[in-house]
Amino acid sequence: QVQLVESGGGLVQPGGSLRLSCTASGFALDLYAIGWFRQAPRGEREGISCINSDSSPTYYTDSLKGRFTISRDNAKNTVYLQMNSLKPEDTAVYHCATDIMVRHCSGDFGSWGEGTQVTVSA
Repeated sequence: QVQLVESGGGLVQPGGSLRLSCTASGFALDLYAIGWFRQAPRGEREGISCINSDSSPTYYTDSLKGRFTISRDNAKNTVYLQMNSLKPEDTAVYHCATDIMVRHCSGDFGSWGEGTQVTVSA
């Protein structure tokens, strides 16, 4: 029902930071739990994090918790993924998606954005 658009990706050196944004033009994201995912070249899609519609609770994959932080500002109709201490292995296309349970992170997602490329390289 909604179309998501990711932005904020780009080329960054190892150790650098990026903040990705997930927005929906013309639609309110505050009804939706939103997840972040990534897919490296030739890799499988990997779940990163999910945030409920009211910002609590949040979920993280253990391997990334501490470096990546999900947040949302419903007044700005935006969900963020703050990425710190980036490593070359973080290079991937990053996607956001709506959870099929709408308000709560269930682990199954419906509407996906096209993604934004993150490249970590010296």
